[in-house]
Amino acid sequence: MLHIIGRSNSGNVQKVLWACEELSLPYTREDRGGQHGGNDDPHYLRMNPNGLVPTVIDGDAVIWESNTILRYLACKYGAETLWEPDPAKRTLGERWMDWQLAVLAPAHRVLFYQLIRTPEDKRDQAAIAKSRDMMSTAMQLFDQGIPDSTYLGGERFTVADIALGIFVHRWFALPIFREPFPKAQRWYRAIAERPGFRKYVDVGLS
Repeated sequence: MLHIIGRSNSGNVQKVLWACEELSLPYTREDRGGQHGGNDDPHYLRMNPNGLVPTVIDGDAVIWESNTILRYLACKYGAETLWEPDPAKRTLGERWMDWQLAVLAPAHRVLFYQLIRTPEDKRDQAAIAKSRDMMSTAMQLFDQGIPDSTYLGGERFTVADIALGIFVHRWFALPIFREPFPKAQRWYRAIAERPGFRKYVDVGLS
């Protein structure tokens, strides 16, 4: 059985949990990281030298980096669901997965940690404003660049929608001013209907 290491309020762990729901994959999970600690344990670092979560163990395979885990699960278990078999079509979604890592996640990080994980009296309002503007710029690019299809890679829901969905959800859920991005909102409404999103992502921010 798949074993997932990482706390459930981590956005990157939520990616994996959502994918397992889509694939009907049974798994076990142990809390690690954040308030649970343990990610600097020598045994854990031998599995995942970054000391981050998640790490997934599937038989003899030990996989870390959330988007790599998504691709692994989709390729191995989701041929008829999350995995787009055509390589050219697959790039339509996968490029957004790389963009999520390079642009969207860094843009939102300070905003999320300041508003959700920092006591109100210790928040840096200038840093919040700067990070909000960075995320707004990223969301504007996303809104302009996403296709008119239901999902990022076309009419098939894939791991790309999961990878982006976690962080776009935070844009819509954080207590901030948001400019209207109609294409992003349309796509977000579609993914928000999925049971895995409701079960593992739309559970409050913490």
